[in-house]
Amino acid sequence: MKSFIRVAVLLLYIAVWASNVPAQTWPQFRGPQGSGVSDSVVPTTWSNDQNLAWKTPLLGPGASSPVVFGDRVFLTAYSGYGESIEDPGDRANLRLHVLCISLSSGDVLWDKTFEPSPEEQPIGKRVAEHGYASPTSCVDSENVYSYFGPSGVIALTHEGELLWRKNVGTNTVGFGAAASPIEFENLVIMNASIESGSLYALEKATGEVVWQADEIDKAWTTPTIVTLSDGSRELIVNQQNAILGLDPRTGQRLWTCSAVEDYVVPAIIADGETLYCSAGRSNKTFVVKAGGRGDVSESHLIWDVSRGANVTTPVLHGGYLFWSHDKAIALCLRASDGEEVFRERLPTRSRVYASIVGDREKLFLTTRDEGIVVIAAKPQYEQLAINELGDEGELFNATPAIIGDRLLVRSDAALYCIQTTK
Repeated sequence: MKSFIRVAVLLLYIAVWASNVPAQTWPQFRGPQGSGVSDSVVPTTWSNDQNLAWKTPLLGPGASSPVVFGDRVFLTAYSGYGESIEDPGDRANLRLHVLCISLSSGDVLWDKTFEPSPEEQPIGKRVAEHGYASPTSCVDSENVYSYFGPSGVIALTHEGELLWRKNVGTNTVGFGAAASPIEFENLVIMNASIESGSLYALEKATGEVVWQADEIDKAWTTPTIVTLSDGSRELIVNQQNAILGLDPRTGQRLWTCSAVEDYVVPAIIADGETLYCSAGRSNKTFVVKAGGRGDVSESHLIWDVSRGANVTTPVLHGGYLFWSHDKAIALCLRASDGEEVFRERLPTRSRVYASIVGDREKLFLTTRDEGIVVIAAKPQYEQLAINELGDEGELFNATPAIIGDRLLVRSDAALYCIQTTK
């Protein structure tokens, strides 16, 4: 009897311990808090023959990044139309996909297909740069939430059961949709600036609108949640002319700070209450302290410089801001004052659309057509490797994901899992 009790106590202890171990997650665009940085270490070099754990062909292209919860990788794609601008096919055949792939094996666990909205714009040169599956999904312990611009937000369980689909606007401009959803408490928060000029908070369980904030202007950017020193939370959105701080539970506008007079694509990087905000064709960066009230343009602006990036989002690593600049430049600024530390040309003539990510030691700069450049995470430019994957002509627009000792890289044809292999 005593032996039975000891075994029961041991099993209970193991169960409690296991319940407190968080599942490995990369839950949204650029991972936890959108920082783009992982505390783990992944391989420095890889190829089609080295440190490639698996490769999974995809049924269609897309520029969205993978997100991960436990052993499940979630990804969006499109098929049937617009895969080639030279031979786009019949628009009536366009289909949107949410896929679930096993992290451990690369097997496709399920693929859910959806018809697009009639308002999806026809293929053209600018749309073809990214296609119809650019926003990155977000995932929590139960569901995955994906956005397809004018085709709406789609919520699925981890098993692929459709929970709801919500339209948040059908306008289209230029390159199409780009902003990715984020989750906060019981809400999915979606920047639909391009589609409707609004920011939406949708109830996770039903898709019903909990609040809506209007007058969100020319912002393709993914919003950011920050935690202040007093424990309160703010929702930060960077848009044309202003950085906005809102209450994430109500959508109430708390403060504004004058900023770049142009459209905004990069996401904000937060270091506690300090917000690094870059945008516009002028490549300006504004650094603002969160937590103010009203117009904080003078009281909370820390510094601003004419350095940054028009499209891509930086990482903050060791007191420095690093970019994989959309004009094919590796850029480093000192975070304390914006002083430029280095600027180096990347080995491509193409625009760069993937944002930089990093592990504990190094940074990964994805080019569309010349591989991923790996540099040391320090304020001196030190190239460690250039790694190429796939076949000739494969394009890499998506920002990679880091999950434990794995790097997930997505092209327009396949998803690759980079891991040290024997």
